[in-house]
Amino acid sequence: MLRTLQRYRWASLACIVLMSLSAAAPVRAQERADCRIFHSVILGSSVRYCVFLPASYSTAQAKAQRYPVLYLLHGLGGNEQSAAVDGEWNALQDLRRDRKVGDFLVVAPDGGDTFYINSRDGKTLYGDFFIREFMPFIERAYRVQAGRAAHGITGFSMGGYGVMRFAFAHPELFGSVSAHSGALMREPPEGVNAGASSGNVAARLLTKVFGNPIDQKFWNLNSPFVLAKKNAGLLLQMKIYFDCGTEDSFGFFKGAAELHQTLDSLKIPHEFHLYPGGHGVSYLLAHRDASFAFHWQAFEAARK
Repeated sequence: MLRTLQRYRWASLACIVLMSLSAAAPVRAQERADCRIFHSVILGSSVRYCVFLPASYSTAQAKAQRYPVLYLLHGLGGNEQSAAVDGEWNALQDLRRDRKVGDFLVVAPDGGDTFYINSRDGKTLYGDFFIREFMPFIERAYRVQAGRAAHGITGFSMGGYGVMRFAFAHPELFGSVSAHSGALMREPPEGVNAGASSGNVAARLLTKVFGNPIDQKFWNLNSPFVLAKKNAGLLLQMKIYFDCGTEDSFGFFKGAAELHQTLDSLKIPHEFHLYPGGHGVSYLLAHRDASFAFHWQAFEAARK
């Protein structure tokens, strides 16, 4: 059953890529999704990933050109193909067609339900994998510009938490960060430990990563709120954007507003918005153009 589902996922992406290419105007090179498998020593398992390449990447004239890179982290229940399946890649292609953004790579790894951090029990070291294995591999295997200013990271929901955690913990690696409907919580949800033992799915996912019962010290170690204070001086040079829907079903708008207040108190420049809307793909697509343009402007400002 699992193998059938995996074949279906990859076949689905292949169909999307083919439809995208056939619908585009005939040119010598096309945008494409390069989807592969990375064998991780740190995780002791394989991780699927997709790199979304602009058309110019494959042209003869650009063989020596290096590109900015935007790492894209999916939400809970998603995978490395979510950017294509949900329409984010189409949105980016439309922006390029309308000359609102230029060319950069988008790299989307499968994050499972890891919240993109090392788990408290030490069994899944996803944070170490991403920083120590995956990013260096991508920058060897693809023509990526060197330097933090050419590196951005963006995410939705669980991925929104992951990008803020990565960027605030490693400001030396990223010049820009953006999050939509990020799973931002200053403190663990009340009753989460009791919920985990009574079959609450959301609580079980949190305790799987942060400990059961949740380890408050470990929670703080990975908290974007705590990391912002710890690395406030280094974050002054980072471009930061995040938004959330005022009807977010998980209440993440509260955490987003609290992070805005925290960054304000630390005098860290950032762009923050609360928009009408819930928690889902429709909200993400309504605001994804803004973050793609935000990162492109950061790449361009650094280049100039």
